[in-house]
Order: sequence, then structure tokens, then C-alpha cells
Amino acid sequence: MERNQISLYWKCQLIGWTAASLYWAFVAITSGEFLWGLGFAQLITDVILYVGITHLYKLFAESNKWQLLPLNSLMVRMFIAVPVMGIIYTCCTIPKVYFLRTMFVNSGGLDFDQFALTNISGIFMAGIRLMAIWLLAYHLYHYARREVALASENAVLQLSFKQAQLDNLSSQLNPHFLFNALNTVKSLIYTRPDGAARGIDLLSEILRNSLYRGNAMMVRLDEEIALVKDYLELESMRMEERLSFEFQINVPDLSVSIPRLSLQLLVENAVKHGIAKRRAGGKVTIAIYQQKGFLCMEVANPGKLELDNENAGIGLENLKNRLDIGYKGAAKFDISQQEENVLATLIIPMA
Repeated sequence: MERNQISLYWKCQLIGWTAASLYWAFVAITSGEFLWGLGFAQLITDVILYVGITHLYKLFAESNKWQLLPLNSLMVRMFIAVPVMGIIYTCCTIPKVYFLRTMFVNSGGLDFDQFALTNISGIFMAGIRLMAIWLLAYHLYHYARREVALASENAVLQLSFKQAQLDNLSSQLNPHFLFNALNTVKSLIYTRPDGAARGIDLLSEILRNSLYRGNAMMVRLDEEIALVKDYLELESMRMEERLSFEFQINVPDLSVSIPRLSLQLLVENAVKHGIAKRRAGGKVTIAIYQQKGFLCMEVANPGKLELDNENAGIGLENLKNRLDIGYKGAAKFDISQQEENVLATLIIPMA
């Protein structure tokens, strides 16, 4: 929005309170007790005063982040805020009306105490109604906007997760991957039948995770670790002594939830774009630990950091998007060169 344009909030404020004041003027006109000078003064002071009162409430609500509260908690605060705002409305309106009537109706002045006692109940009830309407409109508008934004974020997150599923499925169903896996199993049939059977079990488990886990975007840590172990064991059958791996797990509760296929993506990148490109192979180290309320997952492999690979770049970018949306910026992902190793680090909140 351009700076010289009035925001929707201020348009609603000005139009709403002007309409309310014009309604009161219409009631006065139909009653036959209308003074144009008094009516104009009432209009100007009503808009200034009540816009000021409600805007101060807006600033208070924003500073206390009431617009982020769940509906039940917000309604409790509104039940308290409405009478308080009604009292503030009354305390501001009685002196205003008294002063204007003294100016335009009775130059000798009216008795303020008598005027206040006569009009306080009516003005207070009017304040309750007006402030209740304003508060409901204000908070319901922000609640609706928040729900729309949340629905949009969930849609983007679902799309990102679907892309991660497709990327993972494409990787596992890649003809080269299947050829290597089946060729490995074939070579073991005559020499190590038990190894061949194990290879088939591992391949079927990986494919099952890709095809039949549904739309769950989160998974238990121990389940993700099991998937990673299956993948590494199957790849080590093919690469033999060129691939070794080590898990360093120091987490009290392995049932904590993490984004599905997140650790799998890091390990897969380490094998495909690190170990597989080295003639001597290398060791993949997976460290998982808890630190200050965060779950830290680190995957290290020997090699040089190369992010120009299109598939690896898309997968990592997709993971970053999922973390940004799912954790609202509280999660961190980084991949860097650490001397002779490439280190991928994923940090997510435990709660």
C-alpha cells in the first residue's frame, strides 16, 4: 500500500464513528430538538474522542499480542475489556456532552453532578453496546485474517511436504538405485543367501516408507532413525567397505516428533553427493543430541561442499521451506565445510 493512502483500519474507524454520530444526529432531528451548531460539534468531538479511545485499546491489544490468542482466551479478555471500555466511554462522554450543552444550550451553565446522575446509566449502556460492537468487529477481523493466513501456510506446508515425498519416492524408485539394489541382492543370492534376503527386506521397507506412510508430515525420531539405518545398510551392501556409518545418539526421549524425511534427506545427500564420489569412500557420522530445549541433528561426511547439484539443491531448499513454515523461524538448518568434512546441521524445538 502506498504511503499516501489511508489504511483500511483508519477508513473503518473514521467511517464507523462518523456513521454512529450521524445516527445520533438523525435521532435528534426527528425528535425536534436539534441544534445545527451543537450537532456539528458533537460530530467532530465524537469522531476524535472515540477513535482515540479505540485506537488506544488497539495499541494495548497489539502490545500484549491479543490478536495471536486462541478464540477461547480472547473471549475471556473481551468480557473484561467491554465493561472497562464502557466505563472509559462514560467518563469521557459525560464531560464532553456537558461542556457542549453548556456552550450551545445553557450559557449560564448546568449543574454537572445532576447532569451526570441523570445521564450516567444511559450513556454507560450506550458505551457498552458500542464498545462491544467495536471489539467484536476488530478481533473477529484479525481472527479471520489469522485463520486465512494459517490455512495458506498449511497449504504451502502440505505442498512442500508433497514435494518432499515425491522427491524421496523419485529417488528410491530411480532406475539406477533399483538396479544397484537388485544387482547387489543378486550377487548375494549364491554367496550369502541370508544377506540377499536382508537386502530384499531393506529395499521393501524403504519403498514402504515412500509409498504407504500417508500424509503424516511429522514422524517419531526413532522411526526416522530406523529408516535411515535401513537406507545406510542397503547402500553399504552395495558399496561394501567404501561406506561405513556411525550413530551417536544422546536423546532421552526418542518419541519426539521431527519433520518426516528430514534426517533421511541429509544422510542421503551425504552418501550420494559425498561418499559415492570418493574412490576411497568414507564414513557418515550421524550425531543426535538435545541442547537447551532444542533437538540437534548433525550429519558429517568427508568431501567438498557442492551445492550446484540441482537435485540436492531442490531437496535442501524444500527442507528449509518446510522448517520455516512449520516452526515459524524457530528451527535452523545449515550445511557447511568443516575442514575435510561436509557438515549438515538441523536444529528444531523439542516442544
